[in-house]
Amino acid sequence: MARSTRITQKKSKDISPFLNNIMKVLIIYAHPNPMSFTRAILDNFTRGLAEAKIEYEVVDLYKIKFNPVFQDMDSAFFVDEDMPKDLFEQIDMRKMIVELAGGPVKRRIAKWYISNKTDEDLIKLINAQKPKDVLEQQKKVASADVLVFITQVFWMHFPALVKGWMERVLTYGFAYKLDERGWKGDPDGRIPLLKIKKAMIFQPTFFDEKAYRERGFRAAMEKTIDDWSLKYPGVEKVDHIYFHSILSVSPETRKKYLEIAYLKGKNLQS
Repeated sequence: MARSTRITQKKSKDISPFLNNIMKVLIIYAHPNPMSFTRAILDNFTRGLAEAKIEYEVVDLYKIKFNPVFQDMDSAFFVDEDMPKDLFEQIDMRKMIVELAGGPVKRRIAKWYISNKTDEDLIKLINAQKPKDVLEQQKKVASADVLVFITQVFWMHFPALVKGWMERVLTYGFAYKLDERGWKGDPDGRIPLLKIKKAMIFQPTFFDEKAYRERGFRAAMEKTIDDWSLKYPGVEKVDHIYFHSILSVSPETRKKYLEIAYLKGKNLQS
């Protein structure tokens, strides 16, 4: 089970209409060490949220042992009613269903079962196989106003566990769809579906701020994570916060970093 912390904000006639609408924050957290600085960022950010009486939930990907590996059944998210008919035929869903059924006996049963099924029946059958762990995460994302990632930098991106979460959870039909141009390979043919008002990313870094600014590290990360992975499927705004040179900065700088995390949580609605 995911470790969750929820704080419900009470409505009051004395506060603004904006505050009357409870803001829900979903935090995707990943670090194997409970004593890490990344964990300290999480603790200070959520302390700020708590003081601001903002409702939040923490999904600790290590604790729930989330599987980041895209597998056969994950393909079910990409089989949709609006898929072009020629593409549907090219994929040969009947053969795929039989091959994924299992051993020889199960494959024979599957072949018999789908023999009289229409294409629409096959789509419904495949959609029924969507992985439950992904559906659970999608439900959390769908109910959130703000999506937050707190994790390390690995090869100028997220670590595999978080990258895999994005690949499996932000799927076709949930995070985006494609129009005719998109199915033909045009990036401008993607239709955003996410209704997230804001995303925040907190990442401690090994390299210093100058390296991120002058060597293109920051630009590369913000192009792939902020723009493509989050804004393109519909997130309105992305705030990417870096805590540079975390292994070499002074204790005073670390305290400043944690104060930033705390204030980002406390002032989220301002």
